[in-house]
Amino acid sequence: MPDKSTKKQILLEFANARGKRLFTKADLRDASVELRRRLGAADRTAFGYIASVLREAAYDVQYEDKFSDPVMPEPYASRLKGILKFRDLAEAESSLQKLGEILQEYVGAGDEAGGRFVRAIVKKGRLRAMSLAGNQRVNATKRLEKQEIARWFQVWLETPDLFADWLELRKSSEEFHRLFRRNDTPSE
Repeated sequence: MPDKSTKKQILLEFANARGKRLFTKADLRDASVELRRRLGAADRTAFGYIASVLREAAYDVQYEDKFSDPVMPEPYASRLKGILKFRDLAEAESSLQKLGEILQEYVGAGDEAGGRFVRAIVKKGRLRAMSLAGNQRVNATKRLEKQEIARWFQVWLETPDLFADWLELRKSSEEFHRLFRRNDTPSE
């Protein structure tokens, strides 16, 4: 009979029972086996999720994939945690604006590591948005929006200094209005 505990609870119990702070890909495999044992054979929890739960609980996890957030030291981790959001176009725009400001701050201070971490977050976001855009289980309207957001991320990565101007032009284009402003009428 499947366990009634949440995945997160199971993972934290698993990590605590291990009695160590460092987790490798092999440990994540073991955690995945534990989840299947307790939740049922159909459980297919991604390593990225397992790594995120353990990192959030202050474990050191040596694992990266194209969907999980990059591993970064403090003070970058605290400042950049959860900053990239793209539930919709407005949230993506706001996140990219904030990330652009942070990137400029790091570049202005000569902080190359900070700049790399900001770019890495946007790259991960682009991959996630592309994945959602190609997922047939996601409704067609949302897939189209994620495709647009992935395009924004790509432009931001190529020309972060010009992104805001490009986005204003993009949002004023006929194509954009046709695709995303069907029921919106701009209020002036």
